[in-house]
Amino acid sequence: VFHLSHKVTRVVPESALLIVLGVILGGVVWAADHIASFTLTPTVFFFYLLPPIVLDAGYFMPNRLFFGNLGSILLYAVIGTIWNAATTGLSLYGIYTTGIMGEMEIGLLDFLLFGSLIAAVDPVAVLAVFEEVHVNEILFIIVFGESLLNDAVTVVLYNVFESFVTIGPENVTGIECVKGIVSFFVVSLGGTLVGIIFAFLVSLFTKHVRIIEPGFVFIISYLSYLTAEMLSLSAILAITFCGICCQKYVKANISEQSSTTVRYTMKMLASGAETIIFMFLGISAVNPYIWTWNTAFILFTLLFISIYRVIGVVLQTWILNRYRMVQLEIIDQVVMSYGGLRGAVAFALVVLLDENKVKQRNLFVSTTLIVVFFTVIFQGLTIKPLVQWLKVKKTEHREPKLNEKLHGRAFDHILSAIEDISGQIGHNYLRDKWSNFDRKFLSKVLMRRSAQKSRDQILNVFHELNLKDAISYVAEGERRGSLAFIRSPSTDNMVNVDFSTPRPSTVESSVSYLLRDKAGPVCLDMQALEQRRKSIRDTEDTVAHHTLQQYLYKPRQEHKHLYSRHEIMHDEDEKQDKEIFHRTMKKRLESFKSTKLGINHTKKLNKIHKRDRGQKR
Repeated sequence: VFHLSHKVTRVVPESALLIVLGVILGGVVWAADHIASFTLTPTVFFFYLLPPIVLDAGYFMPNRLFFGNLGSILLYAVIGTIWNAATTGLSLYGIYTTGIMGEMEIGLLDFLLFGSLIAAVDPVAVLAVFEEVHVNEILFIIVFGESLLNDAVTVVLYNVFESFVTIGPENVTGIECVKGIVSFFVVSLGGTLVGIIFAFLVSLFTKHVRIIEPGFVFIISYLSYLTAEMLSLSAILAITFCGICCQKYVKANISEQSSTTVRYTMKMLASGAETIIFMFLGISAVNPYIWTWNTAFILFTLLFISIYRVIGVVLQTWILNRYRMVQLEIIDQVVMSYGGLRGAVAFALVVLLDENKVKQRNLFVSTTLIVVFFTVIFQGLTIKPLVQWLKVKKTEHREPKLNEKLHGRAFDHILSAIEDISGQIGHNYLRDKWSNFDRKFLSKVLMRRSAQKSRDQILNVFHELNLKDAISYVAEGERRGSLAFIRSPSTDNMVNVDFSTPRPSTVESSVSYLLRDKAGPVCLDMQALEQRRKSIRDTEDTVAHHTLQQYLYKPRQEHKHLYSRHEIMHDEDEKQDKEIFHRTMKKRLESFKSTKLGINHTKKLNKIHKRDRGQKR
C-alpha cells in the first residue's frame, strides 16, 4: 500500500511508516483485548527475523568496496562502538550521581550494560534509509559495513557486561576484565572463522548438485548462524562472512535459473523480515506494563548518544584521513554522524535483560523504545533533506564503460607492482596475492570445471558474438531463400559476413515459401535418393537436404515429458539457439578446413552420403 503512492515513500522512510502502522495496530489490539497479545520476543528476532536480513546483506555485499575499506569499517565498528558504549554509560552514571535522575536502584555496571546495548547501530534501519537517499558508494559502504559489524560487536559487549552484572560488581577483578577482553576477540574471530568454513561448504555442495542447490545456499548459511550460536560465538559475524565469502563461488557454480531463485527468495525473505520487525516494534510499544518514565534519564540518553556519535566519528575520521587515499570530507562526516540509527537489535537485547539482576529493566526498555522511535522517525525523515541541502555526492547508477574498466584494471596492476617494488604491503599488494591464490587453488577446488573455463570475460564476449553471427547467417539464408551462399567458393574463406546492409532479393524471403513452391521437383526422401543418386538432379536434392538438415532447426517429435524431481526441462528457444549455433559453427569450420586442404566437391558429397546413411540407420 505504501508503494502504491510513491509520493509518500519519497518523503517518509518505509521503516518509519511501518512503526506508525504498528503503533496503530497495537492500539486496536489493546482496545479489543486489554492485553499485549503480540510482542517482538528476542527468540523470534534473533533466530528467525535477523538471519535472513544479515545473510542478504552479506550475499549482496560489493566485495571489492567492502574489503577495500575494511580498515575504516573495522575502526568505526569496533573502536567506535566501544567508545560510544563506554562514554554513554559513564556519562549517564555521572549524571545519576548528581541526583538529577532521582532515587534509583542502579549501579555503574548497569549503566555500562545499557550503554553497550544502546550503541547498536541497526543495519536494517540504516539500509532502509540510505538506499532511498542514494549516497555515494564509499559513504554507503562505510556506514553500511559499520552498522553490520557494529551489531556483532554490540552483542559481544552486551554479553561481557551482562556476565559482569551476574557475578556482581564486588567480584569483578582485573583477571575478569582480561577474560572479558580475550573473550571479545575469541567470540568475534571465532564467529568469522565459522562463517568462512560454512561458506566453503556451501560452495562445495553447490558444485555437485543441481536441482536442490538453492536450498543448500539457505540451509547451510543458516546452519553457520546456529553453529556459531551453539558455540557461543558471534552468529551475526558467522552468517555475514558466510554470505560474503560464498557469493563468488556459488554464483559461478549454480545455473542461471537457480541464481534467479536464490536472488529473489533472499530479497523476499529479507524484505518480509524487515517489515515484520518494524511493525512489531510499533506493536510492542503499546503495552503499559513495560513503560517506566524518567524524563532526565531519557533526555540525557538521547543527548549523549548524539554527542558522542559526532565526537567519535570526527576523531576516528581525523586518524583515518592521514592514511586514506580517498579522504572523508566534512560533509561525509556529518552524514555518518547523523546516520547512527538505532533499531530492533537494541530493543531485542534490552528485552533479554533479567529483572531480578537489573532492577531498572523497564526504564531501560522504555528509553530504548524512545531512542529507536526518535532515530528512525525523526532522523529518518530529516536525513534526505539534509543530504540534498549539503549536496552530498550521490551514486551513479550506470554500467562502467569499457575504457573505464580497462583503466581500472591497469591501475590495479600498476599499484600492486609499485607496492611490490617499494617493499610496502598495502591492500593492492594483498589483493593481488589473494587473487593469485584464489585462481591457483581455491577456484579449482570450489568451482565447477565449466565455471572455471567460462570465467574469462574475453571468451564470454567471443561466444556471444559467435552466437549472434550464427543466427545472422540463418536469418540471411531465410531472407535469400537459400543457404547455398555459405557453401559457395567465393564465401568459403569468409570468417565474418556483414549482414547489416540490406541486399535486394528477387525471391520470396522465406525458406518455407521456397519449399512450398518447389515441393514437386525437390525430393527429400533418403530412400529414393539412395536408389537414384547418380543423376545430377539427385545430387542437387542431396545438397538441398543436407543444407536444410545442417542449417535449419529441425522440430523434434512431440512427446510429453514426465514430471521429474531431478530434472528441469530446457526452454525450446534456448535449445533452438544452441543447435543453430553449433551446426553453423561446425559447418563453417568444416568449410574452412576443406578450403585450406583443397578437398574437392565430389569427395565432400561422398562424405555427405556416408554420414546421411549412418544417420538413417
